[in-house]
Parts: sequence; structure tokens; C-alpha cells
Amino acid sequence: MQEDRYSFTQRLLHWSIAGLVALALAAGILFFTLGFDGLMNAFGETVTNALYKYHKTAGVLILGLMILRVILRLSLGAPAPVATLTSTERRLSSGVHLLLYAVLLAIPALGWLATAAGGYPVEFFNATLPGLIGKDKALSEILFGLHGLAALTVMLLLGLHIAGALRHWLIKRDGVMRRMSLFG
Repeated sequence: MQEDRYSFTQRLLHWSIAGLVALALAAGILFFTLGFDGLMNAFGETVTNALYKYHKTAGVLILGLMILRVILRLSLGAPAPVATLTSTERRLSSGVHLLLYAVLLAIPALGWLATAAGGYPVEFFNATLPGLIGKDKALSEILFGLHGLAALTVMLLLGLHIAGALRHWLIKRDGVMRRMSLFG
């Protein structure tokens, strides 16, 4: 890569995925804290069904966009590390990014499988996608548990990622933020 920043497509994917993850996590937190019955009582059937449908849709989009992001990362690479990064910062950054990629692929895959095993439709907007596995309530519970643990993991990793980005932007002021910015 000739530039000191990611390609425009890579940057657009980063921010599109970030927005979808924020929406999916917000819905997931509602599901966890209120449960289905709590959502039904608070929002009614139409809104509750829409929350589940669009949470699943966001997951399918995240999975597809993450696969594309991995392909682009492997084919286009990444800009060289900024000279101001220490070896510890490079290792931390690489580790957090690698784990984010892995977990952002795993969460929607686990959700897809858990949904199918639970006997629920895997929705993508108004389409129903193949479940990929048969109904198995016990497996569904395990997969939903792993889906939730992976979501907690991604929140922790996002906290580290955002903290690192803010450190580079506000404290080090070393231009790292420009590498992923859609502007400038």
C-alpha cells in the first residue's frame, strides 16, 4: 500500500461495521436486560419483533462485511506502523485488532446457529435465510450463551480499541487517527 492510511473502501467498511455493531450491541443489551417478555411489556409485539429481526439483519450484514474486510486486509494490507509506536503498543494494537476480527466474525456466526437451533427464523430484512443446522434446544442455549460471552468480549475489545484511538488522537497526536478517518 503506497499511502500512510487504509484504502477508502477499508475505511468505509470500518465505520459501517462500527455503526452496525453499536446498533446490534444496543439491541443485545435490551434482550439481555429485559428478556422477551420484558420487551413485549415495554414495547409491544410489533417493536419487539422488529428489534429481533433487525438485530439478526445487522448480524448478517456484520458477518458479510467482516468477511469482505478480511479479504481486503489480506489483499491490500495495512499502512506501515507509525514510527511513534513502541514495540509494546504495536503488539497490543495487533493483538486487539486480530481479536476484534475473530470475535466480529464469531458473534454473528454463533447468533445465526443459535437462532436456527432454537427453531427461530434467521431473518435478513424481510427474507428468511437457511438455518444451517437443525432444531436443538439444548445446543441453542449453549450457542446463545457463547454469543453473549462473545458480545461481552467485543465490548471489552472495543473499549481498548477506542481508548487507544483516543490516546493517539488527544495525547500523542501522532496521526494514527488519520489512517482510518473518512475525512482529510
